[in-house]
Amino acid sequence: MAWDYPNPFTISAMPQACDIDGLNHTNNAVYVQWCEKVGWAHSHALGLTLDDYRRLDRAMAIRRGEYDYLLPTLLGEPLTLGTWLFAGNGKLTMERRFQLVRDRDHATVLRGRWDLVCIELSRGQARRMPPEFSQVYLPAVVTVLTTQEAME
Repeated sequence: MAWDYPNPFTISAMPQACDIDGLNHTNNAVYVQWCEKVGWAHSHALGLTLDDYRRLDRAMAIRRGEYDYLLPTLLGEPLTLGTWLFAGNGKLTMERRFQLVRDRDHATVLRGRWDLVCIELSRGQARRMPPEFSQVYLPAVVTVLTTQEAME
């Protein structure tokens, strides 16, 4: 597959009858749900679960979400959804990006991204990431080279 960045964490997806809207395409809200699903699956695979978030009284919350719907998908169409983490300021914020690819022709049908902020669950206020978050998430962060760096 032609991924935008190296080594995505991926899950398979396939639109079911309940995912199809009146235009016979996958409803846009379904893509958002799939992004949430792959984000949690990636976090779990890295070693942080919802129970850990509760225990630590911290969570990475979506501050802003952005989705580019590029092509429609249809009932029963096999898809692969990839995700990556990108560094924010290293203490409070991170970014998660998504790419949804149609398996049959490797066409990208969706790109998305979330701006994430660490919050204290009990107060709902922004707080520094606890050491457990940094230890788990930061090694998984994608390093994107600038054009100049790639040429060197």
